[in-house]
Amino acid sequence: MNRNNYKRGSILNLRKPILLLFLVSLLSTCIDNFDPELRGLKAVLVVDALITNEHRSYEVKLSRTIPSQDSVTVMESGALVIIKDQNGNESTFHENESGIYETDSLNFQGETGNTYTLLIKTSGGTEYESDPCLMPPVQQIDTIYYFKDQEFQNNGTVFLDGIRIFIDSKNAGSGDYFRWIYNEWWKFSVPTPKLYDYIDPENIPRVDTVKQVCYCFNGSDEIIIHSTESAQAEKIEKEPILFIASGMSDRLLIQYCIEIKQLSLSEKEYRFWEQMKQINETTGNIFEKQPFSIISNIHNINDPSEPVLGYFQVSGVEQKRIYITPEDIAELNIPVYTYDCERIAIGPSNYPIPGISFDKIYKNYTDKGLYFIGPVWSPLGHSLDKLAFASPVCADCTIRGSLTKPDFWIDIPPPQTKK
Repeated sequence: MNRNNYKRGSILNLRKPILLLFLVSLLSTCIDNFDPELRGLKAVLVVDALITNEHRSYEVKLSRTIPSQDSVTVMESGALVIIKDQNGNESTFHENESGIYETDSLNFQGETGNTYTLLIKTSGGTEYESDPCLMPPVQQIDTIYYFKDQEFQNNGTVFLDGIRIFIDSKNAGSGDYFRWIYNEWWKFSVPTPKLYDYIDPENIPRVDTVKQVCYCFNGSDEIIIHSTESAQAEKIEKEPILFIASGMSDRLLIQYCIEIKQLSLSEKEYRFWEQMKQINETTGNIFEKQPFSIISNIHNINDPSEPVLGYFQVSGVEQKRIYITPEDIAELNIPVYTYDCERIAIGPSNYPIPGISFDKIYKNYTDKGLYFIGPVWSPLGHSLDKLAFASPVCADCTIRGSLTKPDFWIDIPPPQTKK
């Protein structure tokens, strides 16, 4: 599994909604005097951190952003980042990339029932501290399943068929709060793979590696939350997680896998995500007065009035994954994706002007961004007749995915037909 991809799917990127929330908060009291460049504002610390009970290294991302028309973001390097539990035990994060700090999975793992505090000291000496955060226990996911469904997209102008994926988690109690994130992988095959390299008309060798079959990854960027505050909501049933428009994506052509993580939240963190969801879904004008104030559980120790963007997230996690094959959905009568790929075969005989060479044809089409994929021989197979080209995404699967199979992946064989 690609380690960086996994982390992108595990921590939602909060910078855009948080920055918008910050702008809204500033504008809500001074709309008439709004300066588009927001002159005079100091760089604001942005914290993206999630601690769970999973056995892995945890990551804290620190950056500085200056609210402006261009929203410049700079990674915050050289900081001291520490996590402390209720017993005073501490673990230090180490900076592996600029502004990205990680724990050692052998030295620290979160535990449900424990309380954690995040401590940050920047290279300039400014100290920040989070509120103490309890890691609530989390219920197991009962089942992941899917049904045929439909959805409007493009502002309600397009009606698409596909499948919607749901989960059940029936052991939830009253007053529990949840968030779900997902990672998805799928195996796909490009229709016009590059099989040959072109050197000259007499030298067209096979490529060393045919990049036809790959694995694609996508991490969720949606905010999916649920509260069981009312007695009627204690059972989580048929919670919608993801819609896949089968005719618009190659996800379901060969084999698809989705891994859903169920995260337990405190009530305060749930309110944070509720606010982020409203910000993400709003289509109004940011210059309108909004009933939002900045929610963060991270504060400057010596200057509590300094705004800090982000939230120290502490969650118990349970996860489950399922595979979906074409045979699984064969009877749903949903559209099947087809690649929009054209194979162009052209040779000197296609040109009205005599004397055009294969070298010129090759240069002309590769200069247009196409890939040479192979030769086309004469009907008798004794001479080169044409050169074949295709668009890069149709010829090389590594443009969208990886040749490396995820380490957990199991290829499910198609069912045997009865003789």
